[in-house]
Amino acid sequence: MALKKRYAIVGLGGRHEMFRTAILKEFAATSELVALCDANATRVALSQARAKEEGGCDVRGYVSGQFEEMIASCKPDTVIVTTRDREHDDYICRAMELGCDVITEKPMTIDADRCNRILDTQKQTGRRVTVTFNYRYAPPRTQVKELLMSGAIGNVLSVEFEWLLNVSHGADYFRRWHRRKENSGGLMVHKATHHFDLVNWWLSTVPQDIYAMGHRRFYTPETGDRYGLKNRTERCHTCPEASHCRFALKLADNENQKALYLDAEHEDGYFRDRCVFSPEMDIEDNMNVIVNYRSGAKLSYSLNAFLPWEGYMVRFNGTRGRLEHKCEESVYTNADGSVPGALNKEGTWIRVYPHWQPAYEVDVWEAEGGHGGADPQMLKYIFDPEGQPEDKYLRAADQRSGAWSILTGIAANISMGERRVVAVDELVPGLELPDYPAMPAGNEPLEMPQDRGATGKQG
Repeated sequence: MALKKRYAIVGLGGRHEMFRTAILKEFAATSELVALCDANATRVALSQARAKEEGGCDVRGYVSGQFEEMIASCKPDTVIVTTRDREHDDYICRAMELGCDVITEKPMTIDADRCNRILDTQKQTGRRVTVTFNYRYAPPRTQVKELLMSGAIGNVLSVEFEWLLNVSHGADYFRRWHRRKENSGGLMVHKATHHFDLVNWWLSTVPQDIYAMGHRRFYTPETGDRYGLKNRTERCHTCPEASHCRFALKLADNENQKALYLDAEHEDGYFRDRCVFSPEMDIEDNMNVIVNYRSGAKLSYSLNAFLPWEGYMVRFNGTRGRLEHKCEESVYTNADGSVPGALNKEGTWIRVYPHWQPAYEVDVWEAEGGHGGADPQMLKYIFDPEGQPEDKYLRAADQRSGAWSILTGIAANISMGERRVVAVDELVPGLELPDYPAMPAGNEPLEMPQDRGATGKQG
């Protein structure tokens, strides 16, 4: 019998629970959780107790200052990093230096210096880095990749991509540590890394030049005043306005959030429920980006964090036609116990508009689970890769994909600050290309139908 792979998790907030549960339950035959680590001792004890409930085993717990002791004592093969974004590089690099492979949540890190540090350490140690881009694994997103690979619209020349964060989910980034760029890189890095990675992977290319503009105009003290919330305090838990504020996060009313945050805040003073109308933040709530890709394609991208529905619309314009994809997702706040990003089937569709031919809608691929069915699929390829079919879409991502995805957002932050076009080569010169599937070459013969009157239905 093959030996089980040994895992340690560092960073025990809401996102780590997916990995802990997967190791202890679905993949218990091939995986073993040997250690849990966090800066907050109460969260360490909480995760240990839940690991006992889920797997019937006692998992050793450590606080952050004991990270190297944990590696030496527990000897994990792989360290899973789910800390705050600004700390990713420290744990990723030290784990590799101590002989471990790494699985890290997105974004891989938040700025160019940290990115270069990770790339250099990986090259020096030869260890494996996996970045968990779960959106690649969602069936509708994979289906878009299949259609583009098949040449359904030929060579892609331009992309229009709008991402909408619902006013509930979007507000959550302005309550937490994400509200400071020093922690998260802002939404251009923390959130949009998913979206920039999708475009890189969908088109099998990488960005060259980026120009961006952004601002925060909704989550401001002035908006709070306009809602009539004149007696706001630092946080929702003690705010006299909370009973009638639609933005209030009531940690005491949610068992999981209470245990993870409210009951643990005496350790470090971290408030999970800060006021979204506070002046104490520096991230944008509306951003627009133009990207020039190595393939010659162009991207027009927008992200808004205060909209009435959750999801995205993306449109690809190619030499043979146009592909449009809309996806509506369920609304959630991190660690609220609901399935994150579940698809609204009625609000999700894919349509293809060929040149001179009738348009058609395809049946959207479906799966159950978080992020549109992505999380269960990704976990299979992470924890049981030998048991999965060969992946012709090459959805697994390493440090190269992790770097290329964040560099668009990092360049966008610089562009917004300096009001100029930023070249990716300024940030990480000579970065290698990821492994992407082959796409239509762009020089294939194009047919010219005789009857040019057939324009197709407009669905």
